[in-house]
Amino acid sequence: MADEPNPQLQPILDMVNQTPALEEVGVEGARQQFDAVADFTPSYEVYDEYDTTVAGATGELDARVYQPGEGDRPILAYFHGGGFVVGGLDTHDNVCQKLAEESGWTVVSVDYRLAPEDPFPAALEDAYAATEYVDENPEAFGGDGTLAVGGDSAGANLSAGVSLMARDAELDVTDDVVGPDIAHQVLFYPVCGSPFEEYESREENAEGYFLERETMEWFQDQYVQSPVHSRNEYLAPLLADDLSGLPPATVVTAGFDPLRDEGDAYAEALEDAGNEVFHAQYDDMIHGFVQLLGFVDAAEDAIRVASDGLDAVR
Repeated sequence: MADEPNPQLQPILDMVNQTPALEEVGVEGARQQFDAVADFTPSYEVYDEYDTTVAGATGELDARVYQPGEGDRPILAYFHGGGFVVGGLDTHDNVCQKLAEESGWTVVSVDYRLAPEDPFPAALEDAYAATEYVDENPEAFGGDGTLAVGGDSAGANLSAGVSLMARDAELDVTDDVVGPDIAHQVLFYPVCGSPFEEYESREENAEGYFLERETMEWFQDQYVQSPVHSRNEYLAPLLADDLSGLPPATVVTAGFDPLRDEGDAYAEALEDAGNEVFHAQYDDMIHGFVQLLGFVDAAEDAIRVASDGLDAVR
């Protein structure tokens, strides 16, 4: 474990620590503040990029397609981070562009419903419906029939939840509906821990490293508005009794991240259950570092790690 964050992060941390915490400015202020990330992160050219819609649980969802080249290609359905409250297609343009460019996969970024207007399980239901839609209509996106899911933070949680739901659909002998066929899951610093367990990294990295504990608790209050969901394994995948039969996973964790321990624990639990896992630990990085393409070298390396994992299933 590194003694302090990578020096490349210092300008970012200085800027973040001079900005009001998201929970202090309210939902709309938090969204505006998070959206500003897209103003200073670099963009990357892809062969074709366009906006479209995909099916959600209750209606159409905005989506953005990033095609790295001509011809039919495998598809990565991507779900952005932002605590289920903030973020959107624009805030994760650079990550999706770079993933498409590096991996050769077409990336379909999905703008799911956000809390508090639409609390759990709305985002997960949207993510699952969108994944089903892409799986059933690959030709609409130039897909070759191979499908993966991925995301960062909250989006990684949705990807893990969708993978569990798809696995369970296959196991449900009372249901004739077959779930989407997912070949891989890309999980950048996933939210996946039990609300009833205290993870050491949540205390160690409670403040000063971009994502802070109070912000996490505020996100949780917006997203999970009823205690009836607290033991739902689709909300917190580490609660699942059975993690076998899931797609291979790339799990990326960061040392100075409150979510570090649960991400590490999920990677280990997946592997213990017999799944193939590619686990990359960046000891001197913070939560959200993959969005810092062009600022920290580790961001590009993490994209390469994810691309290698995707390449292994082609």
